[in-house]
Amino acid sequence: MTDRLRHLLTLDGLGGERIDELLDVADAMHPHAMGGTALRHVLAGRTVCNLFFENSTRTRSSFQLAAQRLGADVLNFDIGASSVKKGESALDTLRTLEAMGVDAFVVRHAENGAVAALANGAKPATSLINAGDGRSAHPTQGLLDMLTIRQRKGCDFGALSVLIVGDVLHSRVARSDLHALRQLGCRDVRVCGPASLLPGANVTAGCSVGQTLDAMVEGVDVVMMLRLQRERMEEGLVPSLDQYFRDFGLTPARLARAKPDAIVMHPGPMNRGIEIADDVADGAQSVILDQVANGVAVRMAVLKALLGG
Repeated sequence: MTDRLRHLLTLDGLGGERIDELLDVADAMHPHAMGGTALRHVLAGRTVCNLFFENSTRTRSSFQLAAQRLGADVLNFDIGASSVKKGESALDTLRTLEAMGVDAFVVRHAENGAVAALANGAKPATSLINAGDGRSAHPTQGLLDMLTIRQRKGCDFGALSVLIVGDVLHSRVARSDLHALRQLGCRDVRVCGPASLLPGANVTAGCSVGQTLDAMVEGVDVVMMLRLQRERMEEGLVPSLDQYFRDFGLTPARLARAKPDAIVMHPGPMNRGIEIADDVADGAQSVILDQVANGVAVRMAVLKALLGG
């Protein structure tokens, strides 16, 4: 494809060809993602701002490293010391930073659709990347998950069985993974969790949905565990953490029901002993740290695509 992306707000509707193209570039950049200066010319003279209205460790750090690996100047926005605390709107904050010469904004926000709203108000030459908004989307996490699967299982997603487990209701990661899996042709996508944490049929369209993990994990190639969003426990969405682990935690015995070469994924941060047992998280089938490493390469590819380096 030759048409340039301006923003990356969601993977929904992006198309399998475009996703594959981004993954190909990320794969090529992977050797440079962990260090080195060979690609510092790609975005030299460009400025990227991490505009995070929510806390983050993995996403923010990997975007900073990705921009630096490509030679961009990086501005990390500290909301605690900003005029947002004085009542300035997010759009006015963006426009203020645009006026200082920022070319691209990596935005995380608690509200659904907040990043798209900022993109609508940005200058024509400004690019925005959604680093997670509400429960809507987290497109670069979806891309790095697909890259991790592709590295271990090959490019034929149509031959794979993928299981997503846990708090799908509140997960922007799950939504972006589902968007990507559909467009890459995965025909056997399974979603499992307690009824109180499963979203509506519009989110899980085309998926097999169930509430019995022992049955759902049978014969799958990929098991994607999701973070149980414990900050929501006051809503009583699960009876107890112990019961959640008993029914939906990934243990060695449960993993044995999957294919022998199945891989285990988790977007982090993990709640060990609640979503996943230590033996599984640290076991030979875990690719969780591969996901983290792939995050830098994927975000390098996205920044290059948007800024036209």
